[in-house]
Amino acid sequence: MLSKNRIKYIRSLALKKRRTEDHVFVAEGPRLVGELVPVFTARYIAATQEWADANSSLLQRLAVQPEIVTDDELRKVSSLETPQQVLAIFEQPKYEEDARQMISNSLCLALDDVQNPGNLGTIIRIADWFGIGDIFCSRNTADVYNPKTVQATMGGLARVRVHYVDLPDLLSTLPESTPVYGTFLHAPSLYKTDLSSTGLIIMGNEGRGISDEVAQYVNRRVTIPNYPEGSLTTESLNVAIATAIVCAEFRRAYK
Repeated sequence: MLSKNRIKYIRSLALKKRRTEDHVFVAEGPRLVGELVPVFTARYIAATQEWADANSSLLQRLAVQPEIVTDDELRKVSSLETPQQVLAIFEQPKYEEDARQMISNSLCLALDDVQNPGNLGTIIRIADWFGIGDIFCSRNTADVYNPKTVQATMGGLARVRVHYVDLPDLLSTLPESTPVYGTFLHAPSLYKTDLSSTGLIIMGNEGRGISDEVAQYVNRRVTIPNYPEGSLTTESLNVAIATAIVCAEFRRAYK
């Protein structure tokens, strides 16, 4: 049975301040928890007997055993409209790799103040699909450990590393030869641009796009043309949808 203190604590993790203090995040649902358990350290798991019975082999490998709860108890701590059998609290990972080396050796994403947690989670899921292992977020980008973000990743968080950096500072340290792509409304077509297999793709804020402070370091500007090109259409694409289109084109170029 979940104690009042346990319920209060789990609910408090909806706040970024508390998640940061304890270096943890919450994930819910069999699929998501199943993806994250082999990668991150679980501090606590609350699960129904149904989930525990279906995952007996997995439980044998865990250092922490689940607290068996009812659906009603799980509903008291869940951030979902319909709780899904299991809720886990994981330790936040620490990544210490050299950012410049990663960008030089692989294709990476950078997010300039993307605000919506759902957009961030979807972008992580997209990066996972297209084999992009690292995303560099500006300090004002949404929190990757926001419950909405974690759920939207659909497990991509297990394979995509998210780093929070001073984005202009990072960009200023890259060699001039490093390909730095940025998406703008008025720029050469993505489909007519020579794309590289390494470097950085910058996606901007939902409302204002890429900031001037970051844009000065972009050496390869591109746009996703509408169809028919130049016709009257909606003002812009959702940033997650735009990210998917851009990543797909990069991978098509190097399939």
